[in-house]
Amino acid sequence: MREITYADAIREAMSEEMRRDSRVIFIGEDIGVYGGAFGVSRGMLEEFGETRVRDTPISEAVIVGAAAGAAMTGLRPIAELMFSDFITLAMDQLVNQAAKNRFQFGSQGAIPLVIRTPAGSGTGAAAQHSQSLEAWVCHVPGLKVVIPSTPYDAKGLLKAAVRDNNPVLFFEQKLLYRTKGEVPEPELSEDHIIPLGKADIKRSGHDLTIISYGRMVQESLKAAEKLAGIGIDTEVLDIRTLVPMDRQAVIASAKKTGRVLIVHEAVKTGGFGGEIVSTIADSEAFFYLDAPIKRLCGLDVPIPYNPGLEAGVVPSSAAIYTSALELMEQRQLMQGAT
Repeated sequence: MREITYADAIREAMSEEMRRDSRVIFIGEDIGVYGGAFGVSRGMLEEFGETRVRDTPISEAVIVGAAAGAAMTGLRPIAELMFSDFITLAMDQLVNQAAKNRFQFGSQGAIPLVIRTPAGSGTGAAAQHSQSLEAWVCHVPGLKVVIPSTPYDAKGLLKAAVRDNNPVLFFEQKLLYRTKGEVPEPELSEDHIIPLGKADIKRSGHDLTIISYGRMVQESLKAAEKLAGIGIDTEVLDIRTLVPMDRQAVIASAKKTGRVLIVHEAVKTGGFGGEIVSTIADSEAFFYLDAPIKRLCGLDVPIPYNPGLEAGVVPSSAAIYTSALELMEQRQLMQGAT
C-alpha cells in the first residue's frame, strides 16, 4: 500500500467526494488560490472552479452560517475554519442553528455539513491559535465530533463525514499534517469509508490500556514501544470519533487489561477524558479494574509561545511512559494492601 501524508489524505477525500457528488462544495478563508493555511487544498480550485471552491470573507460567523444555510437547502458543504480556536466566533451558527435545526423541524430536513479545522499546539502559534476545544462541541446534542490520528483514518473518516446527514466537526491536529501513513490507492478502494462511531485498536496488549485520539495516539504508541522493552504489554485504543463514541470498545479494553490511562492534549478540567472515565466507571468494566483510572492531559494554562514552555504543557511520549509506570506501580500497591 502506498504512503501519503495526512494532509494529502484529507485533500483526496474532499476531491473524491466532490467528483462523486456535485452537491459537495468547499468554502473557507484562503482555501482557493492560496491552497489553505496549511496547504491542504492546493490544486482544488484549479480542478473544481470558483463555484465549488469559494474563498470567503474573514468571518467565521459568515462561513459557518453560510455553510449551514447551504446544507439546509440541499448542498453538502465542507467548511474550513483556519484555526479551531475560531469556532468561538461561530458558536451561535453552529450550536443554536446547525446542531438544532433537524430536531426542531422533526427530522424533515438534514444538515449535511462538515466543518474541518486545524487544532492543537506545537507550531509556536501561541495561546489564541493552539487550543484543543473539542470538549466544547462534544457537549452539544446534534453535533458529531471526529479527530483522526493517521492518514488512513483521516481519509476514511472524512469521506464518511461528508456523506453523513448531520453536522460533523472534523478536527485535524496540526503536527499530523506532514506525517505519512498507508492509504489505499483510490482505484483499488474507491469507497475507503470508516464508519463514524467505531474505535480502533492501534496496538493490542493485555497489561495496560492507553485510550487516546489525534496526535496523542502517536505519542502513546511511542510510549507503548518503550514499555514493551521492560515487559509491559500495552494496548493503545484510538477512539477516533468522540461523538458518537464507541463505548463498547472502551469498556471491552478496560475489562481486558484492568488498568486504564487516558491521554489527550486538551486541558484536564472539563476535558473529554472525563467522559471516558465515566463510561468505564458506569459499566461492568469498573469491577475489572486493578487500579484507579488515570488521566494525563494538557495543563490548565493557555498555550505559551515559547517553544520549551509550549512542549511542556501538553503530554509527551516520555510523560505517557512515566504515567503508565505509575499506574502499574499503583496496581502492585493495591494488590499488596489486599
